[in-house]
Amino acid sequence: MTDTATAAGLDPATLADVLRLAGSTGFDRIQEQIRRTGGCTDPIHLMGSTVTRDAATGQVLHSYSTDTEPGGRLRLACGNRRASRCPACAWTYAGDTYHLIRAGLVGDPDKGTPHTIRDHPRVFATLTAPSFGPVHNRPGNRPCRCGTHHTEDAQELGTPLDPDTYDYAGAVLWNNHASELWRYFTIYLRREIAKRAGLTQKAAREASRVSFGKVAEYQKRGAVHFHAVIRFDGPDGPDDPPPAWATLDLLTDAIHAAAARAEVDVPAAGELPARTLRWGTQLDVRPIRAFGDGEEISEQAVASYVAKYATKAAETTGTVDRRIGNKEALILLGVPDHPRRLIEACLDLHALYPDRKLRDWAHMLGFRGHFSTKSRSYSTTLGALRQTRADYRAAQQRAALGLPDPDDTEATTLTLAHWTYAGHGHTPGESWLATTIRRDIQLNRETAREELPALLDLEGAAT
Repeated sequence: MTDTATAAGLDPATLADVLRLAGSTGFDRIQEQIRRTGGCTDPIHLMGSTVTRDAATGQVLHSYSTDTEPGGRLRLACGNRRASRCPACAWTYAGDTYHLIRAGLVGDPDKGTPHTIRDHPRVFATLTAPSFGPVHNRPGNRPCRCGTHHTEDAQELGTPLDPDTYDYAGAVLWNNHASELWRYFTIYLRREIAKRAGLTQKAAREASRVSFGKVAEYQKRGAVHFHAVIRFDGPDGPDDPPPAWATLDLLTDAIHAAAARAEVDVPAAGELPARTLRWGTQLDVRPIRAFGDGEEISEQAVASYVAKYATKAAETTGTVDRRIGNKEALILLGVPDHPRRLIEACLDLHALYPDRKLRDWAHMLGFRGHFSTKSRSYSTTLGALRQTRADYRAAQQRAALGLPDPDDTEATTLTLAHWTYAGHGHTPGESWLATTIRRDIQLNRETAREELPALLDLEGAAT
C-alpha cells in the first residue's frame, strides 16, 4: 500500500496519514466502513448504540456500539446529489433517477407503473430560456458570429460576444423565476389539451391525466433549461389507458401552445423596468419510441440523459458549488468572467428583489428550484427507492446476524437505538483511501457493464 501511495504522488502530510492508517489496529475496519459508503467523499460520523431484544422474554438478541469502532465512530454516506461534492453518492442518486424515469417509460409493477405504459403517448420536451444577448456558439458548419469556427471544448463557447451589452440582470431573473414559469406551463398545458379535445377543463381532467418527470440543466451561457418526459394517462393514472382522443399529435401541439402562453411578470425595481419572462423559441418536442429506430429517441436514451444531468448543477458553467458571501470571494475562487458577472448580478439585484433570495442562490446563478421533479403519478419516488435499498440491506444484516424477520408474526422484536452526530469528513489519508476505493468500484462497474452483452450472447447460444 505504501508503494501505491508513493507512486500516486501524495503530499507529505497525506502520505504520513496513509502510513498511520496502514499501521493502525483498526485499519481493516476503517477500510470496510469506507467501502460500505461507496467511497463517499464526506461521510457523516455517528456515535451511539443499538440493542435488539425479544419483546416477549427480554432476551438480548443483538447489540452494537460504536465503542468497538476505530475512533468510536460509524461512517455513513453523505447522500449529496452533486457530482462535484461527492461522486460516489451522486452515482447512487443518478441511478435512482434513472430507475424513476425508466419506470415511467417502460413500466415496472414494483415501482407503481404497468408495462402497458409503453402504449401511452409520451414525448421528450426541452424548454429553453430566451436570448439575453449573442454568445459564442457552433452553428452547424457555419462560423460563429465572431468569425471563428470554435472547437467543441472551446472555453469561449456560451460567453457573450459583448459582455458590456449582455442582459445579465435578465438572465439571472429568468433563472430565478424558471420554476414558476414551468408551473404556469403545466397549468396551460392542461387547458390547451382540453381545448384541442373539444372538452371543458373539468371533462378533460375526468377523462385523462398528464404525468411528467423533468430535470434542470445549465446551458454553457449559464441559463437553465428543462428536459421533461410528458405522458398521457387515463383518469386513474398509469394503470389506465388514455382516451382515444389523447394522441401524440394532440399532446405535441398542446405543449407548443402552452409554452407560448406561459409567462411570469417581474415588477420594476430601482432603475430596472418591469419585464415579462417567457420561454425561448428553441422548443424541442420529440416522441419517445419503445425501441430506438435510429431516428427517434428511445426510452433507454431518455432515462440515461435525465439521470446524467440530475447530479450536475451550475458548477458546469464555471461557478462554484457553494454559497458566496461577497464579490471579493469570486476573485479568490478564480471564477471565470461570465459566471462571475452573473453572480455579481445576483448580489446586486438582491436589494431590489429581497423576496427572491438572489444572494442566497447567487452560486446557482439565481436558480432556486429543484433539479429533479415529477408529478405524483408519473412513477415511484426517490424516497421509495431509497427505502427499498435500505430494507434490502437491513434484511441482509438480519440474515447475517440470525435475527428474525420483522414481518414474521411469530417473532416479535424490539430495537432500541441512540445516535448522536459526531462530525463529518475524512482525514487526508482516509480521503486518499476513499478515492482509491471509489475508483475501484467504478472500474468494476464499467467492466461488468462491458461484459454483460457478451454474457447475454453466451446465454442465448447455450439455450
